Amino acid sequence: MKARSRPVVVLLTLTALLAGVLPVASAHGETRHAPRVPDTAVLDGARLQRTKLRLEHGDPALRRAVQALRTRADRWLHQGPWTVVDKPRPAPSGDVHDYLSQAPYWWPSTTPSAGNPWGCPYVQRDGERNPEVDTGTDRQDVEKTFDSAYDLSLAWYYTGDRRYALKAGQVLRTWFLDPATRMNPHLRHAQFIPCKYDGRAIGIIDFSQSYTAVLDALALLETGAPGWTARDRAGMTAWNTAFLDWLRTSDFGRQEAAATNNHGTFHDLQVAGLAYATGDEELARRTVLEARGKRIAAQIAPDGSQPQELARTRSWHYSVFTLVAHTRLAAIGRKVGVDLWAYTGPDGQNLSEAVDYLLPAATGASAWPHPELDFRRFAATDVVHAAADAGDRRARRAVPLLQEPPGGDLWALRPAAEQLDSIAG
Repeated sequence: MKARSRPVVVLLTLTALLAGVLPVASAHGETRHAPRVPDTAVLDGARLQRTKLRLEHGDPALRRAVQALRTRADRWLHQGPWTVVDKPRPAPSGDVHDYLSQAPYWWPSTTPSAGNPWGCPYVQRDGERNPEVDTGTDRQDVEKTFDSAYDLSLAWYYTGDRRYALKAGQVLRTWFLDPATRMNPHLRHAQFIPCKYDGRAIGIIDFSQSYTAVLDALALLETGAPGWTARDRAGMTAWNTAFLDWLRTSDFGRQEAAATNNHGTFHDLQVAGLAYATGDEELARRTVLEARGKRIAAQIAPDGSQPQELARTRSWHYSVFTLVAHTRLAAIGRKVGVDLWAYTGPDGQNLSEAVDYLLPAATGASAWPHPELDFRRFAATDVVHAAADAGDRRARRAVPLLQEPPGGDLWALRPAAEQLDSIAG
């Protein structure tokens, strides 16, 4: 048999590396197999694989981002795991496995007393966070669970450090799978208001973009993470299927689906992400398709502003926050054949215009001209990156002028928008 020419061998070797067939030698002499492409819902799995291969071959452009990711992951190694059963009192249902959170902008109208321990009735103060919400409920613990699972899974995928994978598995099993500590797959008691409501539909936004990040963390672990088993995968699929069913069929879920502001967009993001992760690509596709007229055309003005969010006391935060949902939904859309970035509404509404509306303030060129109780310029960094990646030329020019978020700009490693400013800040 005639020997193959060298160029053909090189081409076949590169193809095999990308497919994860041939082993890759690390700088420390270890032999690893090239990474599998994770079937992530929001993140581009093929892009993650290419980034990991660049990292393993010593790409200096990635070193700073990887160190920032390691720093975040290292902090989680000695924290948690967290669970819904640890709160001082159960949800109004009496079931300790039910998630509980308190409405953040509602405050007691009178000083609590023996006869009125909550200080009822509660009154709304938009944009002003009541510190009570961070004690006695699951809100802070769920945020730590979601953030740590994501950071740790990403850190394992890029570095191969098994400590990160094992910790991520512990965190996820404790919150979702262990019969003694698991959360029930619903949000019936999210954002309750003392003496008024045992839970509210708008509490579904507690999971905002963060739970779709957990879906991606699961996909990363499923590429071969040590300690993550077939039983774990089956358990999380069952939990996600039940949660998706609740989001679609419960009264609270239907109310959020009908919401016309950021709540509706985040509901769609969760439904599309869960549908993709559980294998229902048709539901994911239908949800993204409907978002064109139902979310983009309805929420974004022709000039790119978002009138409903500009009416808030924290208009900058909410304008950016809603675009986190839009851009993540667009990322899911590309997995199922729908390009939300290419959509333009009947009056010219589109995602690029919405991001471009933020650019003067995001780059520091001019002040944000609307009400904002706590302006954080870096909050827009991720959504500008997303627009730039989607081909928005103005966003591309703005990228070098963006403010780096606290803890570093991780876009090179996890190119999907996150909420970068805490509403508690």
